[in-house]
Amino acid sequence: MKTIAIATALFGLAGAPAIAATATAQLAGTDGSNIGTVTVTDTPSGMAHVTAELQGLPEGVHGIHIHETGDCSASDFTSAGGHLAGEAQHGVMVENGPHPGDLPNAHIAPDGSVTVEAFLPDFDVAELMMDDDGSAFIVHAGADDYESQPSGDAGSRLACGVFEGK
Repeated sequence: MKTIAIATALFGLAGAPAIAATATAQLAGTDGSNIGTVTVTDTPSGMAHVTAELQGLPEGVHGIHIHETGDCSASDFTSAGGHLAGEAQHGVMVENGPHPGDLPNAHIAPDGSVTVEAFLPDFDVAELMMDDDGSAFIVHAGADDYESQPSGDAGSRLACGVFEGK
C-alpha cells in the first residue's frame, strides 16, 4: 500500500493523469540565424520551470523576457509587444513587481552561448502564454536594470521566438 501512495504522490497516478503544459520557442536573430531554444513547463508547485539553451549572441549581460504577443515578424521584433505583464510593474526592485514574464539577466559567455534555468512563481503556461495571440521570448541588447518602467531599459531586441504549446 505504501508503494501505491508514494507513486500517487510522485507521479499523480490517482484519478486523471496530471499533464504539465509546456511551451517551446525556437529563437532567431535579426539576421535569421538560429539562436536556440527556450522551454517553459508548468510544475506541480505552481511555478513554471524555464530552460534556455542559446548561442550566437554578443558577449555580456542581456535582458531576457517573455513578451505578450506571439509574433516575431517585424525586423526589430517589436511585433512581440511588451513584456507579459499582467497587473504587475516591471522588475524585482519595485513595489508590485515583477511582471510574470520577467526573468533574470542572461550572462553570455565569450563564445556567445548561455544556459539559463529559472522558475516563475504563480505561473500557468496555458493561461498566461497560450492565449489567442500567444507569446514570444525576447533577448535584449542590454542588461535589464530590474526597475525602469515599463521594460527595464534593456535596449533593442536581438532575438525572438514564438512559443508553441503542447
